[in-house]
Amino acid sequence: MYATAADALEFELGAPGNEHTSFRPAYLAELDQREEFPSAACKFLDDFGLNRYYVPPEWGGRLRDYTELAQLLRTVARRDLTVAVAHGKTFLGAASVWVAGNPEQAERLGRLIADGAVVSWGLTERGHGSDLLAGQLTATPVTGHWRLDGEKWLINNATRGRAVCVLARTDPAGGPRGFGLFLVDKRHLADGSWTSLPKVPTHGIRGADISGIGFDGALIPDTALVGAPGDGIETVLKALQLTRTLCVALSLGAADTALRIALDYARTRTLYGRRLGELPRIRRILGEMHATRLVAEATGIMAVRSTHTLTGEMSVTSAIAKALVPELVQGVVDRVAELLGLRGYLTEEFADGVFAKLDRDHRVVSIFDGNTAVNRNALIDQFPLLAAGYRRGRYDEEGVHRAAGLGVPPPPFTPDRLALLSSGGCSLVQSLPDAVDRIHAQAGEGLLPPQIAALADSIERETDTLHGELAVRQRSARSVPASAFARAERYELCYAAAACLRLWLAAPRGAHGTQPTVWQNGLWLHACLRTIATRLGLPLDPEDGEIYDRLVEHTPDGGLPTLLSTPHGEPARSTP
Repeated sequence: MYATAADALEFELGAPGNEHTSFRPAYLAELDQREEFPSAACKFLDDFGLNRYYVPPEWGGRLRDYTELAQLLRTVARRDLTVAVAHGKTFLGAASVWVAGNPEQAERLGRLIADGAVVSWGLTERGHGSDLLAGQLTATPVTGHWRLDGEKWLINNATRGRAVCVLARTDPAGGPRGFGLFLVDKRHLADGSWTSLPKVPTHGIRGADISGIGFDGALIPDTALVGAPGDGIETVLKALQLTRTLCVALSLGAADTALRIALDYARTRTLYGRRLGELPRIRRILGEMHATRLVAEATGIMAVRSTHTLTGEMSVTSAIAKALVPELVQGVVDRVAELLGLRGYLTEEFADGVFAKLDRDHRVVSIFDGNTAVNRNALIDQFPLLAAGYRRGRYDEEGVHRAAGLGVPPPPFTPDRLALLSSGGCSLVQSLPDAVDRIHAQAGEGLLPPQIAALADSIERETDTLHGELAVRQRSARSVPASAFARAERYELCYAAAACLRLWLAAPRGAHGTQPTVWQNGLWLHACLRTIATRLGLPLDPEDGEIYDRLVEHTPDGGLPTLLSTPHGEPARSTP
């Protein structure tokens, strides 16, 4: 009946003004004010079967395509980020087992999740934050068991979860090989050997179970160990490549709703005898925000699909996606807040307080699974590999093509191909010169305006310059200069440009004319490339800014065009 699982969920959740009772904005806002967990909404998602999409098919679930899971989470995030964070955490808790667990562990966990069990991921500790190597919770071998002692803190669903995947120090000396991962079923722990730490009040996602867990001589069986005793950090870093990438779904859902609220407000608000959206400055701002959202979406799509097609490069791709997409979307949210003025702060009188809650909730997305600085630092560590890969001029052509081919299901995900470093660099960025050549060919045939080819040229020159800088040593053993972080941000934008170009080029020749008007004559591509060039600080023709006005003019009432579609049909439209 429905083309995708996300379409089915979209229908079941209901359109704005006709939402399912557990997702009505006023009800969720009331829960937020009371800092109460959205149990009814999570129960609805369980009944829908969303939890089965957290489990790979070989272990009894439906997770065949990470793009599908991202779209499902994006659909939930459009309605409420707290619910999306609370429910989606089970995938984060289970990811390490999908990456490194043995078949018995994976099958058992798959059954638990299918039965509705909540799984959390115990990584961080009080006072240590993102410094996992400083973790003090210990796992000591005892005959046939491991003994856990210590605390994990600021853990999503630590109290509500039945199981928790815990990172513990297995070697007193610590170090990269001094930690192990343990899948702990709290129902099998002895009374008094563990305790739930109190829920921590938070600025956003107030209703989420952000708490902790403490262990005092808790005995768990040898079979709870995921992988080998010293593999914990490596497994976590690989699992983070999946979870960080899926975080883009949370941001994209927030962007959909924020922009929808802004467009509705601009079309209905009257100022100086005119609709707000008719004022040239406001129309330009709306177009710039829409283009930024599309840049974030293109980046997110290519990153998520690369999980399947460029798996060995996910250490780079996930860091880019997790740093850039939440930052772009937060910029959109901030501009919507400026447009709404006082209404953006109202918790009842304007749109049931949806925007005020979204504004608070989204700020935490950039912190999840490693904050922006952590991810950029991870990218900086691989600058020499990225520079060498670009210099060689080679890339995984098939992997890039399959990532951009939205009408074709991706190949199965193979976790064994995840790697801590991307030895070949980043294929998508390394494919940019070839993509620019193809854009020039289309412009020469009159299929694209020359301004798009000029923007692509400018971004390619910046990409060339940047890679020359990346080849120079960026850091010492103890510090990273601020200039390296600025280069990481520029690299992310080059990735975004390549993502936009490849998604455009992957659509079959002739299909663009049958697409909605944002596709015709390269409208969305033009706006996205200009947005990227602006953020890179490249010189631009001021008159070319009217492309943003055209983008708004071609945005239909009642829905926002998205880039996710089969190349032969219209892009799916979000209806937040």
